[in-house]
Amino acid sequence: MKQYVSVTARFDCDGNLLPVSIHWKDGRSFEIDKILDIRYAASMKEGGVGIRYSCRIAGQQRYLFLEDNRWFVDSREAS
Repeated sequence: MKQYVSVTARFDCDGNLLPVSIHWKDGRSFEIDKILDIRYAASMKEGGVGIRYSCRIAGQQRYLFLEDNRWFVDSREAS
């Protein structure tokens, strides 16, 4: 099931929207260490299509999606 998250993001000087940190509903927050790739793609685990940010968070690669002005992270449990 897709779970939407709050994201702190910024625009760079070229107008690109870049996520900085992710905030879960339970109060946990994670800084994004590095953005590895940005592309328009489908989420194979959660369904949906949007801008996919391939990110390094706490040393692990995760996909963060911006879909219709809402953010979600691909779940670990889905196959």
